[in-house]
Amino acid sequence: MARITVEDCQERVDNRFLLVQMAIKRVHQYREGYEPLVESRNKEVVTALREIAAGKVLPDDDSLYNPLAEEQAAPASGE
Repeated sequence: MARITVEDCQERVDNRFLLVQMAIKRVHQYREGYEPLVESRNKEVVTALREIAAGKVLPDDDSLYNPLAEEQAAPASGE
């Protein structure tokens, strides 16, 4: 696979600080059990950057900023 660069990601996200924040939150989601949106055999942070560069993760994606949104939206059975 070709090397991923910050410049590749900045075509989608102009602000470097937001880019870093998005990548970090995505890595946390992987560790909580979320599946990557792109195929990658790289480390988690590289996979997150690949997703951002591919446009699979967007800055206004609510699930990115609130990984529990899906779980909270579906009430637990038996309650």
